[in-house]
Amino acid sequence: MAYKITDACIACGACVSECPVSCISEGDIYVIDEGTCIECDACAGVCPVDACVKA
Repeated sequence: MAYKITDACIACGACVSECPVSCISEGDIYVIDEGTCIECDACAGVCPVDACVKA
């Protein structure tokens, strides 16, 4: 199950550089392309507000 970013996102960008497959893009909040996500937990490990969760 891929990760998603919840509305708790504060758009700090910490997750973007940690993603090994570059599946996170910026919008009003950050968004994960669930088709590209490899479920590596890297984004969840660096998110200061725990907005990266398994979908």
